[in-house]
Amino acid sequence: MSPISKFLIIIGTVFIIAGLVWHFSGGNIPLGRLPGDIRIKNDNSSFYFPITTCLIISAILSLISYLFKK
Repeated sequence: MSPISKFLIIIGTVFIIAGLVWHFSGGNIPLGRLPGDIRIKNDNSSFYFPITTCLIISAILSLISYLFKK
């Protein structure tokens, strides 16, 4: 199988999975508001660091790069 056909199959699979997640979540993917994300609000300031969101995005990108290398 040529590299271009592998690339198109992987991209198509990623789009299908993303579409299913989008459809079944009601069009509202909760990235950025997950349970492990840090939110600190004071009277005059606020701090937000999405640790869980970063880990999920990193895992997805690592999986995609692993599939491209194969």
